[in-house]
Amino acid sequence: MKVLWITNILFPEAEYLLTGTGELKSSGGWMTGLANVLTESEEIDLYVATVSNKVTFLRKLLGAGITYYIIPLGKGKTRINNEYEKYWITIKKEIQPDIIHIHGTEFSHGYAYMKACGRERVVISIQGMTSAYYYYYYGITKAEIFKNLTIRDLIKGTVIRGQKEFKKRSEYEIAMLKMTNYVIGRTSWDKARTWSINPEATYYFCNEVLRPEFYDGAIWNYDKCIKHSIFLSQAGYPIKGLHQVLKALPIVLNKYPDTVVRVAGGNIIKDNTIKDKLRMSGYGHYIKSLIKYNHLEKYVSFIGNLDAIEMRDEYLKANVFICPSSIENSPNSLGEAQILGVPCIASYVGGVMDMMKGNEENLYRFEEIEMLAEKICRVFANGNNQADVRLQASYRHDRKLNCETLMRIYHSIINATNK
Repeated sequence: MKVLWITNILFPEAEYLLTGTGELKSSGGWMTGLANVLTESEEIDLYVATVSNKVTFLRKLLGAGITYYIIPLGKGKTRINNEYEKYWITIKKEIQPDIIHIHGTEFSHGYAYMKACGRERVVISIQGMTSAYYYYYYGITKAEIFKNLTIRDLIKGTVIRGQKEFKKRSEYEIAMLKMTNYVIGRTSWDKARTWSINPEATYYFCNEVLRPEFYDGAIWNYDKCIKHSIFLSQAGYPIKGLHQVLKALPIVLNKYPDTVVRVAGGNIIKDNTIKDKLRMSGYGHYIKSLIKYNHLEKYVSFIGNLDAIEMRDEYLKANVFICPSSIENSPNSLGEAQILGVPCIASYVGGVMDMMKGNEENLYRFEEIEMLAEKICRVFANGNNQADVRLQASYRHDRKLNCETLMRIYHSIINATNK
């Protein structure tokens, strides 16, 4: 079976073949994990195609178990880009795939494939959904947004444009979903959302595989964690909800004055140089003002972009992991924390509640910072492990089971189109 994946990221192996270096320190590692499991099957010939600014012409690369096609980024993938269509026609003609699996609807190169090559044997996996996310983009009031506009925002419209970009991208997301016959999702939220756009599409359920580093048997231990420490996996823009944690933190500090918050990803409040100040976004300025106003400077740390092993170690050191987003489908960061047995708190949004079954007492409304603070303090006080949650996450993210489910989906689509 020839399977063509259309992805939003350049796999590390492909980047290494192009440049001699390749390390994944952002989202998308779960796809490489699933690809590794899938290529173990002798039945599958896997091809992975994406767009990248690292090439100026169509490149074909032979990896250890995957053949890669890299399309020039050109004018970009956040707007409809007709230049991609000629490349997709070439790639389809050369591979003649049995299944075309588009991972995510957030960018336009997947839409370009469907425009150029049609929807036959195309299945779309839902990741995030920009058509829903733009409603919840800010998570803060318009007054707070305009109060914290920076020079960068005035020049580039960064804060305001962020939501507008999501809304614009939702146009081709909706067009893709209306065109497709088949969708793969994993939560009651994405099922309802896709059904509302295309009620005729066949919806398949398939959970995700996490990064390989989270299957090595490591387990969180209360006695070894840093007591009263909070870990967040990212906070680069308002959807991720760091500001809500910072609003709740003074309440927590009244009870646990040694509490610290560690945030993975770039330092969005860095202003050591003129260049830093010019690059700071309005959201970064807002976060900095919250920290200053509440005197939280010594309690909050930005620890940089982390690879999978570094992320795993941060989860294990934390007393609690929080997913405080204003909207999510099924965040892999939450799955990673759960499969390690880390105590988790999450906002009751999107598809997150499906991942918190059996742990509903640690869900809270995104707006309710007092509830968030109370739940943090309760986790600190309990100090218990999360054996049941870990068992549930291990089943949800079982590599063999999810790969077998995906294979059944592929066969089902092929059989349906052969009738």
